[in-house]
Amino acid sequence: MKKIFSILLLIFFSNIIYADIPKKYLSLKNKLVNVRYGPGLHYPIKYVYKKIHLPVEVIDQKENFRRIIDFKKNSGWIHRTQLKKSNSLIILESKILFKKPTRFSKPLVKLKKGRLLIIKKCKNKWCQVTTNNYKGWIDTNNIWGSTIN
Repeated sequence: MKKIFSILLLIFFSNIIYADIPKKYLSLKNKLVNVRYGPGLHYPIKYVYKKIHLPVEVIDQKENFRRIIDFKKNSGWIHRTQLKKSNSLIILESKILFKKPTRFSKPLVKLKKGRLLIIKKCKNKWCQVTTNNYKGWIDTNNIWGSTIN
């Protein structure tokens, strides 16, 4: 009975400790990035990302490898040299790109859910972003890949 109680107590406190760890996002550095089943080059390739700047969340690390998860909940291990400081985000709902950081400014274009945006700067819950030929501001509600909120 003591063992069961000790195990339950350990599980309870470990969940409390890990719940306070802040999320860490990185971006893919290259156009082709291998994602592996385990933290080493000897592990087989699980899948390949073909999108530079794609943001990923780091959920674990072991030596030179980082375990990541993407916004579609795919996960695997990537070598740290294939990652860089995050400068991008993905919108989780359709959004309007505005000329200035306010809803009362000129709307430029409607962006669809899942769009990858490159962050230029952020202030007051707004980020200036670029995508293809457009540059403007979006609000930071319902985004993935950044801790700006």
